[in-house]
Amino acid sequence: MLRILWTGAVSASVALLLYLSSRYSYLFFHAVAELFSVIIAIGIFVIVWNARRFLDNNYFLLIGIAYLFVGVLDVLHMLAYKGMGVFPGHGANLPTQLWIASRYLQALSLVIAPLLLKRAFKPTAVFWMFLLVTGLLVGSIFAGNIFPDCYREGIGLTTFKKTSEYIISAMLLTAAVLLMKRRDEFDAGVLRRLVLSVVATIIAELLFTFYIGVYDLSNLVGHYFKILSFYIMYEAVIKTALVDPHIVLYRKLKQSEETLRAERNRLQQYIDTVKTLRGLLPICSSCKNVRDDKGYWSQVETYIEQHSNAQFTHGLCPDCARRLYPEIYKKGMPPE
Repeated sequence: MLRILWTGAVSASVALLLYLSSRYSYLFFHAVAELFSVIIAIGIFVIVWNARRFLDNNYFLLIGIAYLFVGVLDVLHMLAYKGMGVFPGHGANLPTQLWIASRYLQALSLVIAPLLLKRAFKPTAVFWMFLLVTGLLVGSIFAGNIFPDCYREGIGLTTFKKTSEYIISAMLLTAAVLLMKRRDEFDAGVLRRLVLSVVATIIAELLFTFYIGVYDLSNLVGHYFKILSFYIMYEAVIKTALVDPHIVLYRKLKQSEETLRAERNRLQQYIDTVKTLRGLLPICSSCKNVRDDKGYWSQVETYIEQHSNAQFTHGLCPDCARRLYPEIYKKGMPPE
């Protein structure tokens, strides 16, 4: 309870400080919010990339690579924000385009990651693929003027931008569903954080469909939820890997124990099902009855049925058939 209260107090204090900073200078607030997410994204990449040889869960590997390039686009978005003056000659449309490009890349990665969870891939090849995609997105925005407009001065968000936010939200919802379907591959606490991070991102995307000016309240609250989303992702990836690595170890040991238990139970079923007859078996040379371990004599079929799962059906071999029924089967002739 004390930990929950402490976390709540710290979170409320941070939220208040961010709000006060936005009242002083929205550009300062926006830079802090974006830098926070960028630092988390780079941190996720550094941890995952250096641990890639030891990871048996490719979800985190792909997410780590993807978030590096999401962070790159977010840095450009921050620098291009209205009032920063880094890219003169561009208005509010440029940072909004970079925002949508970054969110598309993030959402698509979150959808693909669960699908590749148990599929091997080359991290270097994936890295270069993300680099190429990011380069194409940046080129389409800065050089080619191919990327659709997302914001118009005095009018607000374009239809493309609003529609994109809804599409991105649907992709993120799909990512959450895919995570839940593969819940057995994650520690319960890690899975909960991953899903909450996706949900916070969805709320942020929906809030970014409402603002008219880039300094509006919905834009401010949307950045709050983006900060929350990246922090929860930090909790799921970085804290789990650095602060509580035993969680992953214990989960792997538990999975191995459950697998061994299932194999043992299956083997025991085979042993219970299959019974074998071993050793010397006394049999009468005349009537062919056999003697059991208690000294009783019984027919061969009775003994085998009692000591195995075999069952007998009775018939006549050709020799006995000819001997018992000579009038039907002529000697030396096959049965008619």
